[in-house]
Amino acid sequence: MKEDFLHYIWLYKKLDFTNLKTTNGEVITIINFGQYIQQAGPDFFNAQVVIDNQKWAGNIEIHLKSSDWYVHHHEKDDNYNNVILHVVWENDTPIFRKDNSEIPVLELKKYVSKEELNKYHELTAQKSWIYCENQIEKVPSFVFSNWQERLFFERLERKSNPIQQLFQETENDWEAVLFCMLAKNFGLNTNGEMFFKVAKSITFPIIRKEALEVKYLEALLFGQADMISINAEDNYSKELKSWFDYIALKYKLEKPAIAPVQFFKHRPDNFPTIRLAQLAMLYHQQRNLFSKIIEAKTIQEIYKIFNISVSDYWKTHYNFDKPSSKKEKALSKSFIDLLITNTIIPIQFAFANSQGKDNSEFLINLLSNIPPEKNTIIEKFTTFGIKSTNAFQTQSLLQLKNEYCNHKKCLQCSIGLELLKN
Repeated sequence: MKEDFLHYIWLYKKLDFTNLKTTNGEVITIINFGQYIQQAGPDFFNAQVVIDNQKWAGNIEIHLKSSDWYVHHHEKDDNYNNVILHVVWENDTPIFRKDNSEIPVLELKKYVSKEELNKYHELTAQKSWIYCENQIEKVPSFVFSNWQERLFFERLERKSNPIQQLFQETENDWEAVLFCMLAKNFGLNTNGEMFFKVAKSITFPIIRKEALEVKYLEALLFGQADMISINAEDNYSKELKSWFDYIALKYKLEKPAIAPVQFFKHRPDNFPTIRLAQLAMLYHQQRNLFSKIIEAKTIQEIYKIFNISVSDYWKTHYNFDKPSSKKEKALSKSFIDLLITNTIIPIQFAFANSQGKDNSEFLINLLSNIPPEKNTIIEKFTTFGIKSTNAFQTQSLLQLKNEYCNHKKCLQCSIGLELLKN
C-alpha cells in the first residue's frame, strides 16, 4: 500500500466517519477534512475536528505508520507544530509534537471497507504494461478528454522550463532562444545535444550578420560543429574551411566541447550534414523568424515559413567530398510537424506566459491539426483501446505514460481516481 491511497481515502471521504475514535478511545467528529494543496508541510491544511467535545482547528498529517513521523523528522520541523490529528493506516508508536504534547491518532484501517481495499488492490495489481490496462477503455470520454488537456499543459510546462532558462542566458533574446531550440530539434535524438551546444556557442547577432549569404552560415555552423574535413578535396569544402577560419577569427569564436556527429542508423535525408544545411538555409531565407512564428495564426502559415530546401552543393551531396544524384532535400511535412510539436508550440507557450497571455486554445487547435505521432508508447495504448487521431492526444498520452504510469501515480491520475470511485 502507498500513502497516496490514504490521501485518496481522506480527500474523497471514503471511510466510515460516523463512529470515529482515536487510538486512545476518544470520540472524533470531523467538521472539515482540510484542504489538500500538495505543498511542503502537512498533507491537509485548515481542518477542524472535535475530539472528546474539544474543538480543534489546524492541520492533518497522513502516514502509513505513525512511526513515519520520526522517519521524516517532523518532530524537528516547526511546520508540523499545528498538526491536530495524525491519520495513519497502522499505529505502531505514540507521536509527540516538538513541545512533547502527544498528537491524537486515527487508525484508518478500522474504518475503510473491504470494497475500497479490493478496488485499490485490483487497480494496482501488477499488469503487463500499466496498472489500468484492463480498465482504461471504460473511463468516460469526458473524464479522459479533460485529463488529456491537463496532461498536455503539464507537458508544455515541463518543456517550457529550459526555454525560460535559455531566455535568461541569452539576455532576453527570443530569436536566440528559437535558434538554439530549432538547432536541437534539427539534430534529432542522436545529434540534438551537439547541435544545441553549437547553436549556443554562436551569439545570435553573428547569425543575423552572416545570414546574408547561405555559404557563410554553412561555414559557421559546419565549422563550429567541427564537420569540415581538413582532407576534403572538392572546392566547396575548401572554401567553407577558409570562410570559417576567417569568421572564427573575426568574431573570436571558441569551439564548444562536443562529441562527433552521428550518422549511424540515419536515413540519408536525416544525415546531420543535411539537417545543418537546412537550418542554414532557413535562417538565410527567413529573417525575423521568431516574429513570423509568433504571428502565424494557422498551421498552413507555419508550413509556408518552413518551406525551404538546401544550397546547390547539398542538392548533390550527403557528405563532403562525395557527390550523389541530385535531390532538392526540402523539409518534409512530417519533419515540420516534429518541429511544430517539439519546438514551435513550447516556444509559443513560453512566450505567451512571459507576456501574461493565455494561448491555450490556440495551441490545442494547432496541434489537433497535426497527425498523431508514431512510437511504441502510442502503439501500446492503441492495443488497450485508446486510439489517437492527432498530435495533441499523443502528446498527452506520452505525458501520462512517462510521468504517471511509469511512476505508479495512479491516485494522482484522473483515470485511476475515476476507476477507484466507480
